[in-house]
Amino acid sequence: MATYKKRGYKPKTKKEKEDVLEDGSTTAEVFNTLDEGASKTEEWVVKNQNYIVGVIGAIALVVLAYLGYNRFIAAPQEKEAMNEMYQAKKYFEDAVSGISSDSLYTMSLNGGEGKYGMLDIINEYSGTPAANLANYYAGMAYLNLKDYENAITYLSEFSSDDKMLGPIAYGGIGDAFVQLEQLPEGLEYYEKAFNANNNDYTTPMYLMKAARVAIELGKNQKALDYLKRIDAEFPSSNEGSEVKVLIGKVEASLN
Repeated sequence: MATYKKRGYKPKTKKEKEDVLEDGSTTAEVFNTLDEGASKTEEWVVKNQNYIVGVIGAIALVVLAYLGYNRFIAAPQEKEAMNEMYQAKKYFEDAVSGISSDSLYTMSLNGGEGKYGMLDIINEYSGTPAANLANYYAGMAYLNLKDYENAITYLSEFSSDDKMLGPIAYGGIGDAFVQLEQLPEGLEYYEKAFNANNNDYTTPMYLMKAARVAIELGKNQKALDYLKRIDAEFPSSNEGSEVKVLIGKVEASLN
């Protein structure tokens, strides 16, 4: 164990003198090693300074290119894409309102009056937020047109953290699978939908859809769990008004 020695202490015995000499020798060796390491590092830097400067320059160019791309290419392109999408979005919204729905959903997909449709936005502005949003509109349009395969394709390409659009996109995929009579896949996406965000609108809606599909699949305990969650957490929702009757039916089937 190391022993603290007062400042100015002089060794008295032969053993203490030897210890002092050894300590001094070890300290000198450490500093020599550090000096050698520093010298080797300096030599390496000098020898490779052109490479180092090149790497730093390359990093700087990448950063500048990224900033320049965002400012001079990506931002204007995104603005242009959103402007081009305006008419297609209006067709979609009018279709949702029930005005010549099928023809307007088709126009929202393919365009009209010389304006781009959602499919054009996806192809012409690939990788932009506008193209991502166009995937959502295209998928929902196909769902309403009963083209379920395309609905799944385009909704699967859409991604969002939005508390409404994210769950509705998953739910739309679930609806499409159910219409295609692929119930296990439909249940999977309804579960993704109510797990994507907890809110008073989409959560009870997709819990109810998941419960009904689970009943069809004979998964009554899972259905009961979902129904009881609606009853406990969303009693004032549209689904909450009918959930007690379903809970009774499912509980009876389990007895």
